[in-house]
Amino acid sequence: MCQNKNCNCKKPYYITTAIAYTSGKPHIGNTYEIVLADSIARYKREQGYDVRFQTGTDEHGQKIELKAQDAGVTPQEFVDGVASQIKTIWDMMNTSYDKFIRTTDKDHEAQVQKIFKKLYDQGDIYKGYYEGMYCTPCESFFTESQLVDGKCPDCGREVQPAKEEAYFFKMSKYADRLIAYINEHPEFIQPVSRKNEMMNNFLLPGLQDLCVSRTSFKWGIPVIFDPKHVTYVWLDALTNYITGLGYDCDGNHGELFEKYWPADLHLIGKDIIRFHTIYWPIFLMALDLPLPKQVFGHPWLLQGDGKMSKSKGNVLYADTLVDFFGVDAVRYFVLHEMPFDNDGVISWELMVERMNSDLANILGNLVNRTISMTNKYFGGEVKNGGVADAVDEDLKKVVLESVKKADAKMNELRVADALSEIFNIFRRCNKSSDETMPWALAKDEAQKDRLATVLYNLVEAITIGASLLESFMPDTSAKILAQLNAQKRTLDQMDTFGLYPSGNKVTDKPEILFARMNIKEVLEKVEAMHAAQAAETGEAPEEEAAQEESVIDIEAKPEIEYEDFAKLQFQVGEIIACEAVKKSKKLLCSQVKIGSQVKQIVSGIKAHYSPEEMVGKKVMVVVNLKPAKLAGVLSEGMLLCAEDADGNLSLMVPEKKMPAGAEIC
Repeated sequence: MCQNKNCNCKKPYYITTAIAYTSGKPHIGNTYEIVLADSIARYKREQGYDVRFQTGTDEHGQKIELKAQDAGVTPQEFVDGVASQIKTIWDMMNTSYDKFIRTTDKDHEAQVQKIFKKLYDQGDIYKGYYEGMYCTPCESFFTESQLVDGKCPDCGREVQPAKEEAYFFKMSKYADRLIAYINEHPEFIQPVSRKNEMMNNFLLPGLQDLCVSRTSFKWGIPVIFDPKHVTYVWLDALTNYITGLGYDCDGNHGELFEKYWPADLHLIGKDIIRFHTIYWPIFLMALDLPLPKQVFGHPWLLQGDGKMSKSKGNVLYADTLVDFFGVDAVRYFVLHEMPFDNDGVISWELMVERMNSDLANILGNLVNRTISMTNKYFGGEVKNGGVADAVDEDLKKVVLESVKKADAKMNELRVADALSEIFNIFRRCNKSSDETMPWALAKDEAQKDRLATVLYNLVEAITIGASLLESFMPDTSAKILAQLNAQKRTLDQMDTFGLYPSGNKVTDKPEILFARMNIKEVLEKVEAMHAAQAAETGEAPEEEAAQEESVIDIEAKPEIEYEDFAKLQFQVGEIIACEAVKKSKKLLCSQVKIGSQVKQIVSGIKAHYSPEEMVGKKVMVVVNLKPAKLAGVLSEGMLLCAEDADGNLSLMVPEKKMPAGAEIC
């Protein structure tokens, strides 16, 4: 029987990822999502929940039909290969999903056909035709006004005019009901910046009816009463969350659906938040089903200065990184480097830095040193000598507080922050070792009991930290506990310091958990790998990344006195909301928090940043410019940017974490 006094054993918890599109191998940014979801699922199990964790693949659409043609195989053969590749990567990353659904599963396809007919029969779907600009990679239609410089507003690629007969869903029929629901359930869309974006940019201006069928390609689920139509992507893909549980449109639902729906958490990328917080809830309302409790739109993991893209040649894959660093090191990196609501950055250099500083030094050396000293001074026996000091009480306090803080962060889905709290335990252990100096105590026989107490406290603290680490780095957690000859603690047991059995023996041969790496050697291997790949594909290798950075000379302006410069007031601002200016193709309107004030600032950067990218950024602002109207919209300041010779813009941001309102001087 469970001993957890806060037990949630009988309470189900259903978590899903977005299903991965089978157009190609997922990069590390895609893989981040499954690792993030896995850490949450594992932690919820530790909290006592009955967890159901679902992931899978989205396998229909014109893009896949075209890729299969190019590959000389059938669409089914194409998606079978990619789906297998995706599942292999998910398994390689040690993710503990319960269900891997494919939208080509026959039971899913049958339910999608039933759902389509039900919605048509009750008047939510009608036949019409669509005319607009179509983006094949995004499988989306856009009006001329929605395009950015004549290109797709989502991916920036070329669009083509298209017109075809289609079925449409009456979105406006349910819009008011959805607006009311979002207002009544502030936790539904997270982070809050995503909620504001959905309300202000889509719901409040008014919803257009949604195209839910296509006739220009065949690779999709046929509409059962009109076979020349196939079901369009989102009505097919989104319903996986219920069909994977055994939902039946006729009402004969499976046991899993009755137990786990509504979902507790849909974990998705911020780029598809609109589909999950507008289209999906409206579909559910039309089916008379309860809405998911929460949709979390996580940020992107970026390579260098931009979103990963094969066309940019900056794609990193999980299996490549695992070959270099190992599974748990990659898991640690993607979880630790992703803020709650801002994009994270990955690079070879940063991976090596984290490997050396956090994993090899802070964690690996701590475990190895503690076990080695225990073997050297006490033959491997861990015994509480009962001679405490003030430093011991501080160690205990930090450990127990970190457990509580990590738990609170996980309840808020702040996974990176929770992981940082766990490593605070290991950092405090290292500090404690430096403060108590066991090697010095060992020289004085009269200090033997004190030395035993010091090492006991270190082993106990590491045991708690390693137990808490299991949800994030499961293999590393198990290795540490095995070397300490310790049982994994439950969350309830982590409330108490001192449960490690006095007299236990640690392993006599401590394993090196993480080896330090030489950045030069790693980069040389990466360069050799890229060269081999280029030779294999016949493509020219990319230019040396280490080439001297280009410089720009601009025309000098007249010199000014310091008093002229001092008239300008520069401060750090935080963008809390952003939207496109409707009457302009170039302007974005941002709400910028500066200290306790919020200023509205209009900037001509729409070609370089989407409204979604802007939200949450800390930027440099000129705050005392005289207000002016741009395209009829009031602007109360200026965002500072850098511009290269090609006209590309980059917002100027603080190098270190700074509060909104900090003065720039």
